[in-house]
Amino acid sequence: MLKYSKQTRLLLAVDCIIFGFDGEVLKILLIKRDFQPEKGNWSLMGGFVQNDESLDQAANRILNQLTGLEGVYLEQLYTYGDPNRDPMERTVSVAYFALIDIHKYETQLSTDYHAEWFQLKRTPKLIFDQQEMVEQARKRIRYKAAMHPILFELLPTKFTIPQLQILYESVFNTTIDKRNFSKRVLATGLLIKLADKDKAGSKRGAYYYQLNMQNYYAKFQAFMNFIPNPDTL
Repeated sequence: MLKYSKQTRLLLAVDCIIFGFDGEVLKILLIKRDFQPEKGNWSLMGGFVQNDESLDQAANRILNQLTGLEGVYLEQLYTYGDPNRDPMERTVSVAYFALIDIHKYETQLSTDYHAEWFQLKRTPKLIFDQQEMVEQARKRIRYKAAMHPILFELLPTKFTIPQLQILYESVFNTTIDKRNFSKRVLATGLLIKLADKDKAGSKRGAYYYQLNMQNYYAKFQAFMNFIPNPDTL
């Protein structure tokens, strides 16, 4: 078999940025790196792509091996290829991000690699250029969430409007008017009001809602301009 000659060989890696919501705070899932360099420091879930797998297959395999998570939606973010990003060897990394409901996966999470959830605002120092990856993922999520209802991926099957507002405020790091938020989110036609209430916060309680999946797919543009000028927040 003919091969490309006189070409530099390099390593191809995948890094997974997993965002989760516990109903109160937006978090990120990290592990302690178990090999040098940077052994013992906090890192994203990462590993190398094998010869017989695609990038998506590698991302799913690595995520499962390091955390035990399966069936998580992963979206490719960006490719990082600075020649000096890894001090050991020339390595190009393709970053992926995912949005999950923490409670849905908490029993599935493996502790073999000390995977731990951190509040996004209190993330420890990450290895190499991974902080840049996280910041770019946050910008991508803000941009997409301003136009599409992707943040519902972070919510349980049933949720309240206040929970949804807390999530949006966490992602965009801003305060949203309560009445205006409720009015606009209900006007999308994406929510189905349920009979039961969450009375944990007050005696009056807040009605639970669930996502209308038919409208979710049919009217995916319903949140267009829901958050104006997301890049300025």
